[in-house]
Amino acid sequence: MRFLLDTNILIPLEDSMLPLEPSYARFVQLAHRHGHQLMYHPASERDIRRDGNETRRRKTLERLTKYDCLKTSIVCPWNDVGTKPNDACDNEILYALHCDAADYLVTEDKGIHEKARQRGLSSRVLAIQLAEDLLLRLHEQATITLPHIDQVPLHDLTPLLNGDFFDSLREGYDGFEDWFRRKAREQRQAWVYWEEPQQELGALCVFDQQRDEVITDDGQVAQGDALKLCTFKVGETSRGKKVGELFLKMAFRYATANQLQTIFIHADPSRHNYLVSLLEDFGFLHVGAYKGDAVYAKAHPVEVPADPAALELGPLEFHRRYYPHFRSDRTVAKYIVPIRPEFHRVLFPDWNPRRMLQGSLFSGFLPENSAGNAIKLAYLCHAPTKRVTEGDIVLFYRSHDDRALTSIGVVEEYHTLNDVNAIARAVSRRTVYDMKDIAEMAKKETRVMLFRLVGHFDDPVPHNWLQDNDIVKGSIQSIQGLDNAEFQKVMAHVGM
Repeated sequence: MRFLLDTNILIPLEDSMLPLEPSYARFVQLAHRHGHQLMYHPASERDIRRDGNETRRRKTLERLTKYDCLKTSIVCPWNDVGTKPNDACDNEILYALHCDAADYLVTEDKGIHEKARQRGLSSRVLAIQLAEDLLLRLHEQATITLPHIDQVPLHDLTPLLNGDFFDSLREGYDGFEDWFRRKAREQRQAWVYWEEPQQELGALCVFDQQRDEVITDDGQVAQGDALKLCTFKVGETSRGKKVGELFLKMAFRYATANQLQTIFIHADPSRHNYLVSLLEDFGFLHVGAYKGDAVYAKAHPVEVPADPAALELGPLEFHRRYYPHFRSDRTVAKYIVPIRPEFHRVLFPDWNPRRMLQGSLFSGFLPENSAGNAIKLAYLCHAPTKRVTEGDIVLFYRSHDDRALTSIGVVEEYHTLNDVNAIARAVSRRTVYDMKDIAEMAKKETRVMLFRLVGHFDDPVPHNWLQDNDIVKGSIQSIQGLDNAEFQKVMAHVGM
């Protein structure tokens, strides 16, 4: 794959006076070891030439020869005579990415990340730790595991309050320590991620259950019981590990268990660009401002929304907006997707039919205080069907040993590809397949399914039940469709 390196990546890599973060070195090592091309855009060279530090400028330009320069003569249509030089540089680089001159752009520039989000390129613009994580997932799967999220009383963290982890919170919020200690005395709870092997605090989400809370300066009220995410921070060393996604999953599960109908959070988009993108991806809407911060809220209804406005949403947008609920009316296609046990174990590492939690949509995420599996996943197969599309419902069938339906998801994208790099780029950081798996799959036309996992069934639906109820005939060897009546029969059987 081809990685464009932004100026803020190139300078630390080539400036011997700057301490090099481990992620920078590991990313470069992984890229070189596995044959990925590291490149820079001509606009980055112009940016470096504007560096006021003459010695650093000269040394960086000398060392650029270690990397390939992207050959391009494309004129960026996003620039005009009024565009500032720095913005023009950013736009040229992003436009090259838009034109598929490279697979990814690696940058620590929050402004570029925001521009990428606006241009629909955010999934291909990576911070250095996310870039490192991508290569680890593609080449060194054995080293990648989903983080374990714990729920702890806030006072358990008080001894760590003077540590480096809390520096940015102290700097960003006046009186943070006083607030923290006050909430600790009130027995406030938090979800945390501990970095291995030192068991250092890597990420924190403080939460609170509130009722009829005024959430914006203009007096908007979160009607009824709501979940407030008060403090949400993923430390530098914990980024790229899906911790933010798992925190949100914990929030969704907590809100479901406690019948909380709104989830909201205050955030500063200028400082928390990645968090805002994550929130919007999971259905949070910008609803106003509160004391200088933007307010993002997500409707989390107890029952599946049935009002006309909700039903006008497409099935994927409905699921994104109201996760974990999903549309299953007659207009939504349904499929059974068979998975061999060895791939099922990798795709759903938390699935365990003998230890299922009792509940509806979040059954099977184990243990109770852990988020378990990520929500956004990818699956590769050689099924003949090309009909699957976004918003379709997929029921995953574990073949060979259990021979049962185990899990349910909603399709985000479905592609047919046979290029190794195109497949790797499509599955991106969702992948549980390494490059060897992908290369083997790509020898034949490959179906790439990106989906959101809704949950696992309390009781897997065995093959003999499916046969006895005329839902399938014979063995399930490839993706096959279900009509609405068959799907509803399965849902009634599993109690959903």
